[in-house]
Amino acid sequence: MQIPTFKLNDGHDIPSFGFGVFQIPADGSTYKAVSSALKLGYRHIDTAEAYFNEQEVGKAIKDSGIDRDQIWVTSKLWIQDYAYEDAKKTIDNTLQKMGLDYLDLYLIHQPYGKVDEAWRALVEAQKAGKIRSIGVSNMTPKLWNKWKSAFKDVTPVVNQVEYNPYFQQKPLRQLMAKEGVTLEAWAPLGEGNADLFNEPLLKRLADKYGKNVGQIILRFEHQEGVIIFPKSVHESRIKSNAEIFDFELTSDEMDAIRALDKGKGMHDPDAPGVGESLLKAFDVHAND
Repeated sequence: MQIPTFKLNDGHDIPSFGFGVFQIPADGSTYKAVSSALKLGYRHIDTAEAYFNEQEVGKAIKDSGIDRDQIWVTSKLWIQDYAYEDAKKTIDNTLQKMGLDYLDLYLIHQPYGKVDEAWRALVEAQKAGKIRSIGVSNMTPKLWNKWKSAFKDVTPVVNQVEYNPYFQQKPLRQLMAKEGVTLEAWAPLGEGNADLFNEPLLKRLADKYGKNVGQIILRFEHQEGVIIFPKSVHESRIKSNAEIFDFELTSDEMDAIRALDKGKGMHDPDAPGVGESLLKAFDVHAND
């Protein structure tokens, strides 16, 4: 399987399609799922400190027998560790935990708290060769503008946000395009939203192309220039999710799917108290 790449603003080429491990337990399930994905030709794995499964991702990569430089690995720093010294320590711990010499991409997971200190630690780690590319996540236009001054020396390469045909992030995409920042989608399949999967337009296109609705959604997002990494623990679904590179939607079909946009998602990073509630959600050092 040959996966196309997108060029990031720092010159690196990122696989445009990958595998996400959010909510996959670290009970052997993550190891098994990542191993399956790599065996099926995936070369981009997205994890996070707050997913509690970095170690299993690292082990699956090591045991795959695939050269390290052939796999793009992303992880993310949790809000609890944004203080400068904590962030520096966490980056080293993540590399040790995953058994890696470097990360291809490291993100600030949530745009609250000491974002400026965390970003300084990421920039330094990038200069030291511990991280190739650095980016952010869950930044709305308002939050981007709040923290933009922290990025004066190094611009984030990506902003990973909620994105699917029902929530196409149009104002944010316009802003990110001006800044040269590529969008990455979490929940690219709308977390299995039944209404989305029953959209008559998407079902018609699935029939036309001999695909399933999920493949139509992922193909649309790929053609929009968004990096996607659907998640599944089922090998058949991991395989079928990646079978989107043998057809192309027409410009009229793309316009029709763009018209499905509701302009609103499941998560609102601008809502009051989000940062505080996320910080209280769990303790990433509970098992240290």
